[in-house]
Amino acid sequence: MSQENVDLVLGLQPPADADFAELIRGENFLAMSAAVVAQFFHPDFECALPRFDSEKTYTGMDGLRALWLDWMAPWKTYRSEVEEAVDLGDRVLLLVRDFGRREENAQEIALLGAAVWTLRAGVITRAEFYPSRAEALQAVGLEG
Repeated sequence: MSQENVDLVLGLQPPADADFAELIRGENFLAMSAAVVAQFFHPDFECALPRFDSEKTYTGMDGLRALWLDWMAPWKTYRSEVEEAVDLGDRVLLLVRDFGRREENAQEIALLGAAVWTLRAGVITRAEFYPSRAEALQAVGLEG
């Protein structure tokens, strides 16, 4: 089942050239995407931004959108490229290279981040988004 988990998580990622900041802020994004992707998420799905020894947790599809709106607040544009997907059985570690541009800066900034997706019975139960790969590697016991 673990390769299916990897395929599911990869299938939910936006295309590398998509401006995720624009997508997530669009009024129709949640309505259109929720109908399509909600079937892949447990109703009590949780997502989190673990940072600086604290963690803010969000619940459900509305929570996922709220998390992304919080993360996107300072970014004018934002896109993400998956560099590697690591099969960890009931978890999938995504190593990503994100590119963002803030309102006041014309230059795009590159970030090396990661996400850990947890699945049970073929649905996503939790996602944790890390601003650094070292934190994500430590969270899954692979140390950075």
